[in-house]
Formats: sequence, structure tokens, C-alpha cells
Amino acid sequence: MIKVGQGFDVHSFTDHRPLILGGITIPHPQGLAGHSDADVLLHAITDAVLGALGKGDIGTHFPDTDERYEGADSAELLRTVWKMAEEEGYRVGNMDATVIAQRPKLASYIPDIRKRVAVLVKADLSDINVKATTTEHLGFTGREEGMAAMAIVCLVRD
Repeated sequence: MIKVGQGFDVHSFTDHRPLILGGITIPHPQGLAGHSDADVLLHAITDAVLGALGKGDIGTHFPDTDERYEGADSAELLRTVWKMAEEEGYRVGNMDATVIAQRPKLASYIPDIRKRVAVLVKADLSDINVKATTTEHLGFTGREEGMAAMAIVCLVRD
């Protein structure tokens, strides 16, 4: 059995907050605004897993109206959703994600992000791909107002 899901997320930049992306802290003068830690990449991945499982989206499971999730670690949210996948007998076939941001430049952080994501979803590193792109100074990401991320995941059950 194979199931595929996709996820997409957007957060604006804000001052006085660390930038957390893919579960790691990236040096940058601004972080991302959100009810949780606003890890745009892990949110997209979490939504992709939920989509593959047919279980709604991150806002359904972890609403921003619930004080329990204020400042929540997005890695823990993904772990919770990943347990749902495991309970149904799924593992990662492969995962591909893209971060869309003019700045900061992310190439040097991608290996650590891939390792962190692989650990969170208990996958082989070779099954996790993360890349980054700019929008050539176009749109809100090009104006450095925020970041976006998209992810697709293939879940496999033997």
C-alpha cells in the first residue's frame, strides 16, 4: 500500500524570535511569526503526512486557538503525527521538500536539516530530500517578508 500527501505552509518574519527550520536553529536576525515555533518546513512536512493518511491538516490537530500549542516545538508536533502513521503500519518511502526564501541562504544547513527530519520520521537519510530556492526577489518571499515551504511524502505499508 502506498499513500502520497503534500503540504504547504507560510510564515512571516518577525523580530525577537529565533529562526527554526527543519528542527534546527538557523542564525538570522529574524525568526518566523506563529502560534508555535513557526517552523515552516516541519509544518509542511506534518501536513504532507496528515494528507497521505487522510487525517486533515496541522490546524485541525494543533489549532492556534489552543493555548497548549503556544510556542510548541514543531518537531514534537511532527513526532505526534508520525506516531499516527506508524500505528497504521506506514514508513517513509521517500520525502521531498522545498523551502522558499530569499534569505537566509540555506545550502550549508540542508545536511543538518535532512538528518533532523530523517530522525523525526525514523527514515533512512537517503529517503529524505530537502532543498531551498529563492523567488528572484519576487513576491513576499523575494521581498524578505517571510518564508514558505512545500513537501510531498510517500508512505509505504508492507
